[in-house]
Amino acid sequence: MADHYETLGVSKDASAAEIKSSYRKLARKYHPDVNPGHEDEFKAISLAYDVLSDSEKRRNYDMGGGENGQGFPAGGGFGGFGDIFETFFGGGAGSAGGPMPRTQRGKDALVGVDIDLETAAFGGNIDLDVTTAVVCDTCSGAGTQQGTSVETCSLCHGAGSVQRMTRTLLGQMVTNQTCNSCHGFGTVIPNPCLNCQGDGRVRKQRTMKIRIPAGVSDGTRIQLSSQGEVGPGGGPAGDLFVEVMVSRHEVFQRDGDNLRASVSVPMTAAALGASIPFDTFDGSQELSIEAGIQSGTVIKLPGLGATRLRSETRGDLLVTVDVLTPDKLDDEQKELLSQLATLREEETPRAQITTQNRGMFSRMREKFAGR
Repeated sequence: MADHYETLGVSKDASAAEIKSSYRKLARKYHPDVNPGHEDEFKAISLAYDVLSDSEKRRNYDMGGGENGQGFPAGGGFGGFGDIFETFFGGGAGSAGGPMPRTQRGKDALVGVDIDLETAAFGGNIDLDVTTAVVCDTCSGAGTQQGTSVETCSLCHGAGSVQRMTRTLLGQMVTNQTCNSCHGFGTVIPNPCLNCQGDGRVRKQRTMKIRIPAGVSDGTRIQLSSQGEVGPGGGPAGDLFVEVMVSRHEVFQRDGDNLRASVSVPMTAAALGASIPFDTFDGSQELSIEAGIQSGTVIKLPGLGATRLRSETRGDLLVTVDVLTPDKLDDEQKELLSQLATLREEETPRAQITTQNRGMFSRMREKFAGR
């Protein structure tokens, strides 16, 4: 004999609410209407719940009574078929949903698209090839051959389901089961369209021109309403989601709403200062190199970054300066640099050790230690 607590997947000290919640989940999963072929599991679940949901029967069962609990009437326990449906479907036995419509909304579709950094930063129009279900142009979604139509199912008479009598430990039960002839639609198609085989839709590739909004980034999804999969029976299309993938740029990198780039300048330009042309997405700009600039310095060009999503404002262009030290010098160049070193009293260079910024508590310790 299977343990009722194990059958419902609860502990022996489970509350009444926990027992009912577990039963509802299992009953939905194993009910013959939902999962044919699991009648035995459903019987065991129903019996376990009938015993454990009754405080007296549960007490007797815990004390070693039979699987039905002391005084449990054979074939009884529930008030009838309607009570069982009330327990896990939330309605009476007569609450049938009726046949399913053949025309249904289609599923949403997801496609990926590669775009360049400039399009991501400033937006643009692109052509996108998409393969989805579209309305069958032969039957216009009806699913039938020309001159024919759907017919009422002769087995369920248009109900979409048939009733079945089952004898269980709880007595006779009447259950509704999806009609095998019409598959729940209540109608059949004697002469299906040869192009779509009665589905009302076919798969087809189409080219769409879509607008990429300015400011998108890797992973951004653009929703295009009613551009997804057409539904069965030529039903309304779902939505199309386009996921953006931004390719790498040879000069610029995205940093939020900012763009980053690097520029290398000769040591002499860094020491003396210069103004050099620098190509951006907005055309050539003059990059001002101040005299004495150090390698790693970042020059900000305001408003030349990426457009902010759903806004007309833009980030900045941040250019990192890399000072080039010459590695090949002729004799004359070496002599000139030597003269410069002498003038700057740098014949014997001394390294300057840069310390990290100390926190407040470190400075306080040094103060009290008398440093």
